[in-house]
Amino acid sequence: MAIEQRAIPCVLMRGGTSRGPFFAAEDLPDEPALRDAVLAAVMGSPTGRQIDGLGGGTTVTSKVAVVGPSSHPDADVDYLFAQVDPVWGTVDTKPTCGNMLVGVGPFAIEHGLVPAGDPTTSLVVRNVNTDSFIDVVCCTPGGELTFHGDYEIDGVDGTAAPVELRFRGIEGSVTGSMLPTGCVSETVSAAGVDVEATLIDVAMPMVMVRAADLGKSGHEAPSELEADADFMAAMEAIRREAGGRMGLGDVSRSVVPKFGLLSPARHGGTITSRYFTPTQCHPAHAVSGGICVAAAVAVPGTVAAALSSSSAEDAAGREVGNAADGTELIDMQIEHPSGSLAVALAIEHARGDVRILSGGVTRTARKIMSGTVHVPAEVWSR
Repeated sequence: MAIEQRAIPCVLMRGGTSRGPFFAAEDLPDEPALRDAVLAAVMGSPTGRQIDGLGGGTTVTSKVAVVGPSSHPDADVDYLFAQVDPVWGTVDTKPTCGNMLVGVGPFAIEHGLVPAGDPTTSLVVRNVNTDSFIDVVCCTPGGELTFHGDYEIDGVDGTAAPVELRFRGIEGSVTGSMLPTGCVSETVSAAGVDVEATLIDVAMPMVMVRAADLGKSGHEAPSELEADADFMAAMEAIRREAGGRMGLGDVSRSVVPKFGLLSPARHGGTITSRYFTPTQCHPAHAVSGGICVAAAVAVPGTVAAALSSSSAEDAAGREVGNAADGTELIDMQIEHPSGSLAVALAIEHARGDVRILSGGVTRTARKIMSGTVHVPAEVWSR
């Protein structure tokens, strides 16, 4: 009898404010096109609702993590992120996802890729998408991984064990340069709209504009922004123009660059951001995008810097200090629809320029289920 479906081991996890299946690299095809076809089938794309797969019909619930041993001498495990578009069915591996990354450490420990320590386990993850490195610390009291704890993050109910992340080498994550066009701000003209924008690439390529320049307060609910067809069309036109300028080519079917609609903070934070993924407004905020917004605040002359809390050194929501080596340490609060995201930046000033050395966040993860997911056998045999 012909095998109609193929079973693939997987673990469904929440990482930060995202959710998706995690796979061991050895359980998926090596060839990228075949691997992507399998992942699209796993998620149930391109059906919009993803009713025939594990996807949740939104960009934050249509994500995949692939984890395996690293061949790089400076890393313990490799992490490949895949964004599966619910409607288009495309599988984009150009960007990364810091929220899904939160589950990589626990997955690696449970699968024996990294030995558990006591009371915590530290590991280095290489993000294959951007060839960058992240220091991760997970809670493993008594040498046993735990998801239980009292740490809270906005956008997720309840509490869980904290997972600490520190992103290194994040300037030019995709484009190779923090400011791909060489400008801290510039005018972008698209669909009859002229706006001042910052095109920046730190952990995630983004185009950032003032909400007021598009007729918004920047504090609207995601559903309100998504319901405004004229606004969404103008935003997408600006994003596509910005993508071309950033050297990313035609981004009409790509999730990068992401779009940040920025406004002043209202609740004591550093700045407010509405983050688009890109066809939907994130109900909270992406980790990589939060680091990018924080980095833009730290660079004088950007749209973000102009909107951030008033004083450059003592702004509300920012704590400024200095490490022993002279590195400047800045804590920022990025306000978003579900609360705020705390980002810790390490920066240095070199010849009048700001360099972003690292960005840190603390998040939580939870294992939801483990087992096998089934895909049509003909998908694997293409």
